[in-house]
Amino acid sequence: MLRPLWKPSLALAGTLAATACSGSDAATTTDFPTWHNTQVNAVSRTAVGGGVVALTSMKPDGSLETAALGLRDGKRLWAYPATMAGRLPGMGVSTPAVVETSDGKGVVVAIDPGKKGRWNATLIARDARSGAQKWTRPVHSTFGPQRCGPYVCLSEHTALTKARMVVLDPATGRQLWKLPGIAEVEWSDRSRVLLLRLAANPMVESYELKSGKLQWQQPIEQALGPGIDMSGGWAFGASGDDLVGYVAPYTNPQTKKLSTFGLFSIGIADGTINWMRPSVVRVYPSGNPGYAPVVRPVDRQGAYGGFARLDSTSGRVVGQIAAADVPGSGWWLAFPGRMDKLGFLQHNGKGSAFDLVSGKVAPTEGERGWSFCVTDPKPLPLRGQAPGFYSTAAVCEYDLGTGKRVSPATPPPPWFTGSQEGWRLWRDEKGAVHAVNDHTTTVPGMYG
Repeated sequence: MLRPLWKPSLALAGTLAATACSGSDAATTTDFPTWHNTQVNAVSRTAVGGGVVALTSMKPDGSLETAALGLRDGKRLWAYPATMAGRLPGMGVSTPAVVETSDGKGVVVAIDPGKKGRWNATLIARDARSGAQKWTRPVHSTFGPQRCGPYVCLSEHTALTKARMVVLDPATGRQLWKLPGIAEVEWSDRSRVLLLRLAANPMVESYELKSGKLQWQQPIEQALGPGIDMSGGWAFGASGDDLVGYVAPYTNPQTKKLSTFGLFSIGIADGTINWMRPSVVRVYPSGNPGYAPVVRPVDRQGAYGGFARLDSTSGRVVGQIAAADVPGSGWWLAFPGRMDKLGFLQHNGKGSAFDLVSGKVAPTEGERGWSFCVTDPKPLPLRGQAPGFYSTAAVCEYDLGTGKRVSPATPPPPWFTGSQEGWRLWRDEKGAVHAVNDHTTTVPGMYG
């Protein structure tokens, strides 16, 4: 479940280098509806639904809160204390689940503090617009709630041998069905959910949402080969009628053996494997596996090859640069909005760029690219939580010719932000939330 959110992302980038209210103001830089809210310090991803944006914000004292903002104007609607109970640091701070209900409204479901007996926290569902409490469920340990179609999915008792995933009615909290073990929602619509089942032999499984009936299952080993270990992290994204998955490498500290890793695609309807790209690592920043993935091959000796952008539908290489063209060291990856070029950013110095289609050197004068704003992030000073949690990363625009940031700031590209209901949302490096409604087709962002 250890999805790279900050430190693992930058660790990989470093490896590659070595080898509203008063705080919500309308912007005037575009003709599209735009807002930003500086009243929150967003440390999680955002969730959209029922006309609201929900996120986990960190307060100055290190405590967490669940905050809801209006999707159309960014105004803060409500906020309540939040916590994490059993979530692992490598997963990043949990995001609230937003589920639309039958009356066109929605609920925001999050983990609230409140230890009582053997229960360490409480799952609480609130009306998306008003924040009024709808129902509660005691929690021992969990990785956090997720939307699964019209329902709420929750892996609970994750720290116990009786771990399970339950499917709940968003209006009442009533349990509809359950599965043993730990599972994560990777895709869903109103009738079906695709789960990653975390076990000795990890699988992607499809279930009918209403009944919990198993429709198909596909072992990840079938796509990438034996030796899967999910401890290195993973990511999934939809590409049309398919689900594209990435499993990151992990070195076992006892055996020093590297796990199996790579990209693969399976059909949402029947679980058929469409294509596979074993032994490639996903680079950061870059597009979601289901939308403009960029990878780098690694051979059996651990040597890195060049860079390749893949077509998420076919798995074919649509652009690449050779390993011999990769600069020596000290660079950070930077991509323009259309991802037609690959830039090597040298902070405060002249970088280099390549045309991803032809593989040829491209001029850097006036060439811009998006890269991480911070290259050495600090862990969040969270109160009452295990150390090692990081915010989701922010990206900034740079001039590759000078290595300096571009000012004024413009919205990051869709391959980073993704888009939901025409809205693109992102956090800046200070935790403020920004949004623009530029009618971009719904696509997954870098982090889903």
